[in-house]
Amino acid sequence: MKSKGVSIPKFEDGVLNEDAVWANPNFIAVSDGAGGGGVFAERWSHYLVYNLPNVPITTFEELDIWIDSIWEQFYNECETWATKQHDGLFLKKFYDEGSFATLAALWPDENEMRWMTYGDSVVFHYNFKTHVLEHSFGELNDFNNPPYLINCKDPLQPEGFKSGSFICDEDSVYFAASDTLAHYILMMYLVTDIEQNESQLNAAIEAHSKNSMMIKTALLLNIIDFPKVIKKLMNCANNSSNFKRHIEYIKRKGLIGHDDYSIAVMYR
Repeated sequence: MKSKGVSIPKFEDGVLNEDAVWANPNFIAVSDGAGGGGVFAERWSHYLVYNLPNVPITTFEELDIWIDSIWEQFYNECETWATKQHDGLFLKKFYDEGSFATLAALWPDENEMRWMTYGDSVVFHYNFKTHVLEHSFGELNDFNNPPYLINCKDPLQPEGFKSGSFICDEDSVYFAASDTLAHYILMMYLVTDIEQNESQLNAAIEAHSKNSMMIKTALLLNIIDFPKVIKKLMNCANNSSNFKRHIEYIKRKGLIGHDDYSIAVMYR
């Protein structure tokens, strides 16, 4: 299996990219550090993907055991960084809140792709022959809900964990994406068949969220070549400059929100 990944920050000056990606022959992964609470979100997201095991995590218990085996080193390192480089209020915030991130990963396992997610980063399987998109998420409207997050110091919640498998074949591509890019991918797929997906699209529009206008914009597009949508993301998934230009293009068209953007891809 071949793999590649890319991550870019928000289109702002002087901002940290709180996402992290990992792509190698053993697995691909995306983690979205949540900067809305706690501190060191960018460090925690990188720490999670860099320390993932080469074998699939298939149950909540396995995820819990793995987090329990790695959190302490991260916590101690952050405590040291905060003490040396920040004031006491910053350290207190770390003690009180910790660090937050999502996680989505895929592992090739014989004739399957095993996957797990925690939070609203999403794993996908697209078959270019059948034109069917499978994914780990719920419905489009669910992106409006607060995500479950892995905290470096607090217990996990079983409700935040999902796992499963995709069939592995020559016609397919497998990828993980952070939430804003995942919303774009799922939205573009759904609007290729408006009649079949009408209720899901309407529910997301009627939520009157920041995503609603993007869905309305997508519905106005004349023809959507979804395989081209996926191929374009695949083609620029190993080049941050090309990826940035492509995201800027779809952002100007009003099809994607303002965020860090990350994708990791695996294919034969």
